[in-house]
Amino acid sequence: MTLLTTRSRARLTALLAVLGPGLLAGLSDDDPAGITTYSVLGADHGYQLLWVLLLSTIALVIFHGLAARMGVVTGQGLIGLVRQRYGVGIGGAVLAALVVANIGTTCAEFAGIAAGFELFGISRYLSVPVAAVTVSLLVLRGSFHRVERLLLLLSTVFLAYIASGFMAHPDWGAALRGTVVPTMPLTADAVAIVTATLGTTLAPWGLSFMQSYAVDKKLRVEDLKLERIDVITGAVLTGVIGFFVVVACAATLHRDGRSITDAADAAVALQPLAGSAASRLFAVGLIGASILAASILPLSTAYSVCEYAGFEAAIDDPYREARTFYMTYGIITLIGTALVLAPNAPLVAILVGTQVLNAVLLIPLLLAMVGIGRDRDLMGQFVIGRAGMVVYGVTTAVVVVCVLTLGVTSLLG
Repeated sequence: MTLLTTRSRARLTALLAVLGPGLLAGLSDDDPAGITTYSVLGADHGYQLLWVLLLSTIALVIFHGLAARMGVVTGQGLIGLVRQRYGVGIGGAVLAALVVANIGTTCAEFAGIAAGFELFGISRYLSVPVAAVTVSLLVLRGSFHRVERLLLLLSTVFLAYIASGFMAHPDWGAALRGTVVPTMPLTADAVAIVTATLGTTLAPWGLSFMQSYAVDKKLRVEDLKLERIDVITGAVLTGVIGFFVVVACAATLHRDGRSITDAADAAVALQPLAGSAASRLFAVGLIGASILAASILPLSTAYSVCEYAGFEAAIDDPYREARTFYMTYGIITLIGTALVLAPNAPLVAILVGTQVLNAVLLIPLLLAMVGIGRDRDLMGQFVIGRAGMVVYGVTTAVVVVCVLTLGVTSLLG
């Protein structure tokens, strides 16, 4: 018994040592764009499209797992590998698109912070600058392990969405059917929300962050089995949170025929239908999700810029050794903050354009990842095998079909 206890403790200690990349990359995908998408999905379609969350969770496990493996085996981030394998030009084009998309997404995160605090009567001109300074100090002035612990602690705010889901008293039988029995309304709106769900879950910035963070954490090949647990846990928790957001809106807003445009609308609309406690928890979840993602988006961008340029990029590096890393983080945060606070800034156009750019960028990024994963010179014994190619090929094909279908339906009106 003592021997088993000792072994169990040793395994638990080893698992806790590698936890972080999968959890943070997964949970940060439940940002304001993701919460808005889940809210609209539940409000407009009820429980019918819950199966999309199951599909997106599986896709998240597959590609976050590949990103972690590529980072650990090669010791390089995603953009650095794209530059190495496909050339400076293609690498630069991917980086440029990623930086533009990340600026827009960072803007969305600070807009979520503003909207969440305004539900409690706090002006964005106070909440957004304070949040920007806080996340910058959190990430740039702490050690790697301290930053990781604080970000993981912040992730516990997602429990608010689970609580609000229970408080809405959903039809659990209908929710189960919607999760395991795929049905699809043949409408442009349904295609759009399915594609948006896949796109917000499997985000380009999340893929690049996952790989870069695994490198920064200095995970070893021996850690890959345990890191897979980290990836699966993060993806499943992401799906579970999305599930409860959908059922909360399906049980209230969809039942009463109410439409919404963003997560803040959902929080307000929930109050008379599910009670003030559920509404406030939804708003708290929005604030926490926004702050977590606003911490990670600039970090993901800073990693990518430095990987492409060949500069140092680690949280533990002092400023004098990683100026580009720190400056990129600060610049991205500053731009996102300024756009949200600027009078008459075209926020809607920025956010919609960002969603489109992320969807377009996702396709070549997935194809590039599969190509790198098949490169034996880079991956050695961890190269993608034939069975793996089927899995990655099918997953990529589903994403491509969704994005192209959305493009066609949008053009046809």
